Amino acid sequence: MSQWSQVQQLEIKFLEQVDQFYDDNFPMEIRHLLAQWIESQDWEAASNNEAMATILLQNLLIQVDEQLDRVSQEKNLLLIHNLKRIRKLLQGKYHGNPMHIAVIISNCLREERRILAAASMPVQGPLEKSLQNSVVSERQRNVEHKVSAIKNSAQMTDQDVKYLEDLQEEFDFRYKTIQSLEQSDKNSALIKQEMLTLQAMLNTLDYKRKEVLSKIGRVIHEIDALMNNMLTEELLDWKRRQQIACIGGPLHGGLDQLQNCFTLLAESLFQVRRQLEKLDELLTRLTYDGDPIPVQRPQLLEKVNFLLYNLFRNSFVVERQPCMPTHPQRPMVLKTLIQFTVKLRLLIKLPELNYQIRVKATIDNNRRFVLCGTHVKAMNMDESANGSLSVEFRHLQPKEMKSSAGSKGNEGPHMVTEELHSISFETQVCLYGLTINLETSSLPVVMISNVSQLPNAWASIIWYNLSTNDPQNLSFFNNPPAATLSQLLEVLSWQFSSYVGRGLNSEQLNMLAEKLTGQQVSYNDYQLSWAKFCKEHLPGKSFTFWVWLEAILDLIKKHILPLWIDGYIMGFVSKEKERILLKDKTPGTFLLRFSESNLGGITFTWVDQLENGEVRFHSVEPYNKGRLTALPFADILRDYKVIMADNVPENPLKYLYPDIPKDKAFGKHYSCQPNEVSKPSEGGVKGYVPSVFIPVSKILIDSTDPHSPSDLLPMSPSVYAVLREHLSPTVIETAVRCKLFHS
Repeated sequence: MSQWSQVQQLEIKFLEQVDQFYDDNFPMEIRHLLAQWIESQDWEAASNNEAMATILLQNLLIQVDEQLDRVSQEKNLLLIHNLKRIRKLLQGKYHGNPMHIAVIISNCLREERRILAAASMPVQGPLEKSLQNSVVSERQRNVEHKVSAIKNSAQMTDQDVKYLEDLQEEFDFRYKTIQSLEQSDKNSALIKQEMLTLQAMLNTLDYKRKEVLSKIGRVIHEIDALMNNMLTEELLDWKRRQQIACIGGPLHGGLDQLQNCFTLLAESLFQVRRQLEKLDELLTRLTYDGDPIPVQRPQLLEKVNFLLYNLFRNSFVVERQPCMPTHPQRPMVLKTLIQFTVKLRLLIKLPELNYQIRVKATIDNNRRFVLCGTHVKAMNMDESANGSLSVEFRHLQPKEMKSSAGSKGNEGPHMVTEELHSISFETQVCLYGLTINLETSSLPVVMISNVSQLPNAWASIIWYNLSTNDPQNLSFFNNPPAATLSQLLEVLSWQFSSYVGRGLNSEQLNMLAEKLTGQQVSYNDYQLSWAKFCKEHLPGKSFTFWVWLEAILDLIKKHILPLWIDGYIMGFVSKEKERILLKDKTPGTFLLRFSESNLGGITFTWVDQLENGEVRFHSVEPYNKGRLTALPFADILRDYKVIMADNVPENPLKYLYPDIPKDKAFGKHYSCQPNEVSKPSEGGVKGYVPSVFIPVSKILIDSTDPHSPSDLLPMSPSVYAVLREHLSPTVIETAVRCKLFHS
């Protein structure tokens, strides 16, 4: 079943989440019509490879054209219209930046996987629940409503200023007319009446000036209150959501909405600034005793400039955190002399700023590292599909200074991967007489010099962003805080949903919790230390919990991904639990679990029954990536044979737990049918029979003595001869012997 088919079967509350991240950037119609093709492409790799992204975009448009031809034959007018519009939209938006659509589609697929994983969980995790708080959603709506109201108030004040200007012009004309009269004419009754009218107009002018200044003051106060409360909270929430998304959590939408709010507020402040400038013009033409403009205007202008400075400073954000193209799902881990990308955005989108802001990138001030490559670029509205004012650095690479290179030999791997650094960015905005210096920084990054340090470096990134919302605590690992077990388990599930397409269920998380703590504990109360997670070896093992888990992720990704996505690998289950699950099952029932003693290993355990009714469990030696490279795991399950004491080979694997026929579960993943082997070609050296590897184990059954390691003998020539008698030579040419552990 395709991923999209699974999505369509979700409950309505999950479908509403899916609906939120499909828009004109990537219309849902295309996702639906091209579901299988889209899922078969590597959008993740293309998001950091321009040549690959260009080809995929071209192929996507070809696929849309084929759909257009199909619906044209069906005379589906509505769909024809929509597909033509969508094709034009896709080509227009992404022709100059094909990697952007690869990023969007990759994120959509990843978010679908996360939602599918969340739907399989009995309850929503604490972190995700906090991110989807109804109070937060209500605040978002309030912010948008207040920004719109402020914009309307500023526009209405414009009309008041215009009325004041017209009134003053009329007063000025009538006053100058009287001044131009001869002295004898000024004593007439008509002129005296006109002077009374002018006095009334001056009184009205004074009232209107005070009214306009009062309205401007209210607009400024409303902007100030909004910026210092709800808008600041919204921005901090977005930054927190970005942190969580970087470690596998839900996608952090909402930046476009924030941009709209910041831009409208900036436009309103500049509008108020122009209104104050207009009042200054009116002041130079007319003033009087008790005039409110010279008293109030300087204070209001100072407050407007102060708010503009703060608004611009808060609007300069890192839209996409530093990430190596070679490891798109491990952001903030940077390898020396390897390029990384990072994207910044100014949330105040004004046409006057296009190509006018040059951003400089630097690394933190300890002088241990420098940035090589293009580190100064101009922000523009042309490179982003949504027209945002942004800049993306694509060719930066960190380099370690020679002066500190000599100290590397004294640093242990933990010291290296717990040392945090920061990528900083600075620029200057000059607009309407204002000069504003802007600075921002990435989330803390970890520098590595060897890819073998990547797992521990990523563990540091996970722990930091899980434990704190402080964006710049570079001394965090001097005394790392403990993490709540429930939140950590949720993040671990995200590692699986984002990296290998399927998260962990409650039973799997229970096993991980017991492995981390050594006991059954309450998720909500237990605090786990950083050392327990990543530095201390597991009891009786030569590796840490995190190294063990990372090796499993790597195994799934490279060798058993389809089986994992289908949900047929129980994976995280202890030996004790697997016996409880299997003991009452039909002989031949088996389950798949990850090895607890071998890094990156997977084994299967099955149950059988002796003639006396004794239940026995058998587990094969774990298969690691070396063996799975030679033989697909699904084929191993299909072809696996056991030679019993009577030398009759048979496949003991009948039903995948709880009762799924093996071929029904894994049939679609077999590389070929065992009997579909080509006949030898005629004549010459080409006349070879294709060889097939068959995994075989030998079980020696002794009804009186327990099994011992000496029972696990390799096949003798006589046993192998018996095997050849029972298996056609066109099916088997050689056999791969597998050791067998007995319970």
